[in-house]
Amino acid sequence: MSNNDLEKLTFEEAMKELEKLVDSLDKGDVSLDEAIAAYDRGSQLKDYCQNKLHQAKMKVETIQSTDNIDTIPEKSSPFKAD
Repeated sequence: MSNNDLEKLTFEEAMKELEKLVDSLDKGDVSLDEAIAAYDRGSQLKDYCQNKLHQAKMKVETIQSTDNIDTIPEKSSPFKAD
């Protein structure tokens, strides 16, 4: 699967695929070549999931900072309107 194919996956789909890869590697029912390919794919999926989580975190922080701006009391401002 290419990076373009990765981008089409949802976070949940990528996690399920990663879990299946890890499970198959843990069971040891893959050849060495398959294990190497699975490790490579798993690494790509892990990076993809981490990136998705980071993006979600940044969105939440943006929302929270916007909410905090709206709730700052005027009296805390060092500037007074004339």
